[in-house]
Amino acid sequence: MIEELLKQDTSLFLYLNNLGTLRWDNLWLIITDKLTFIPLYAVLLYLLYKKFGLKSMLVFVIVVALMITFTDQITNVFKRGFQRLRPCRAPDIIDQVRFIAVRCGKYGFFSGHSSNSMAAAIFAGLMLKPFYKKLIYVLVLWSFIVAYSRIYVGVHYPLDIVCGLTFGAFSGFLFYKIAKLALTRFIK
Repeated sequence: MIEELLKQDTSLFLYLNNLGTLRWDNLWLIITDKLTFIPLYAVLLYLLYKKFGLKSMLVFVIVVALMITFTDQITNVFKRGFQRLRPCRAPDIIDQVRFIAVRCGKYGFFSGHSSNSMAAAIFAGLMLKPFYKKLIYVLVLWSFIVAYSRIYVGVHYPLDIVCGLTFGAFSGFLFYKIAKLALTRFIK
């Protein structure tokens, strides 16, 4: 059963990855770059500051730093544990992959970009939901786009993405709860 799932995952990856064209490559390289969304993070931090104040903002910075560290480290544990080669390193399909990323790490299950972007989306979306009701939907859509970029550039299979998004949603919710608890205990 696992073999069949991985086979289907590879087929879906090759289909989605090969939809790419030279015309769109630069856009997806920009989307997949970690530094591209620093302005978005800055705006989200500003909105948190504006709605919750400076003391709460310090709590948010600490909680978000812990959240990103947590998602990143758990992602690395899974990558080392499963040792699933990235598509850009898989010898049986390498000649079929449109690899346009700057680099290709060794293992890919599951995607750190997907888990981190979804964790940030869920955390910020839930914290700001009382003030901006639809923001969470925009942030989740942004996370899906970032996640898809990893398939487009040739470094992750769809299953890596789905598991990363799922883990990110869990992490974002968990750290949202931690932040709410910290706010009640230390700020209010």
